[in-house]
Amino acid sequence: MNESIKINWYRCKVDKALMSELMRRSDARAFLQVIPQLGLYALTGTLAYLAFLHLTAANWPWMLPLLLLALLAHGTNGSFLGGIACHELCHKTPFATQFWNTFFLRIYAFIGWFDYTGYRASHIRHHQVTVHRDHDGEIVQPLGLDWHGFKFVLTTLTFSPTWIWKNIRFMAAASRGNLKHDGFFRSEWLRRVVPETDAKTRRELINWARVVFFGHLALATLFVLTGHWFLIIIVNLGTFYGGWLVMLCGAPQHVGLSSDVPDFRLNTRTYTCGWLPAFFYWNMQYHVEHHMFPAVPFYNLPRLREAIKHDLPPATHGLWATWKDIQSIMKRQRAEPGYVFVPPLPQNEGDRATDATLLNEAAQA
Repeated sequence: MNESIKINWYRCKVDKALMSELMRRSDARAFLQVIPQLGLYALTGTLAYLAFLHLTAANWPWMLPLLLLALLAHGTNGSFLGGIACHELCHKTPFATQFWNTFFLRIYAFIGWFDYTGYRASHIRHHQVTVHRDHDGEIVQPLGLDWHGFKFVLTTLTFSPTWIWKNIRFMAAASRGNLKHDGFFRSEWLRRVVPETDAKTRRELINWARVVFFGHLALATLFVLTGHWFLIIIVNLGTFYGGWLVMLCGAPQHVGLSSDVPDFRLNTRTYTCGWLPAFFYWNMQYHVEHHMFPAVPFYNLPRLREAIKHDLPPATHGLWATWKDIQSIMKRQRAEPGYVFVPPLPQNEGDRATDATLLNEAAQA
């Protein structure tokens, strides 16, 4: 495989002074994201535990629904704490003070059983070679999305034992230096972006896996020994269920679009949505903009969109409209397996950036 692929990416023109302003990071703005999100996670977890403590044979007809609603709210938010929150923190763009980027990355990654070391190595490559076959292991080819049926809906709304087992097994194995199990990524892709020759990154990955696995094991043991076993559902497994909203927000990123093209407008999708999913999703609905300019913090992506939208395809508004479009693409792909959706592009003259420039931005961001 050719690891030195060069891609001359198209990027929209942006005034240098405006771009400098958009790339400016803010501790205050980042705290407005992480404190409410983590606070909400603590609140829903507390409500779920209180509902469980008050669940009795006499009041279960109304207390059980409250418990399930609290768990659904807890899991809905919790599902964003791993890959979504850690994604932006891996870019190191939310906080102006890098200590806080690292601090909250580790908080989120611990809660979400997330390997941020391997993810960072993979994600730089993803930005460098977005949706290019044999080079972008974060995107499973072909770019269809034939997810339907009762089983998928049920596991998305509730939980998937297979997904839980896969992540815990990966952390347990990685803590022993074994990277041969699938986790957030397929094992062969992880070993490709973190090869045996990269001893430093491998050591960081293994050490973090030990923190996560043995840390959660210690917490679970404490909960059992103290008689608070239900906290395992809330604390240790709180990011593994209720993933319906993260799926609806995240799956549209690249699905149904072109492969092997040097234009993010053709292989990446932007949509707009209300403030609540945007909050949970860290504004990653502006995904074309994020890929073009990964050094722009998530809270400035709406302004970036306004500055370059004349040179972008039209964006659907809302998850309903977005998924309506995706469903039509999926339907056509079932009839024509080679079909991809090609959005209309404005005839404007942008800039080209080599993958080396993009890699440098992603690494520094």
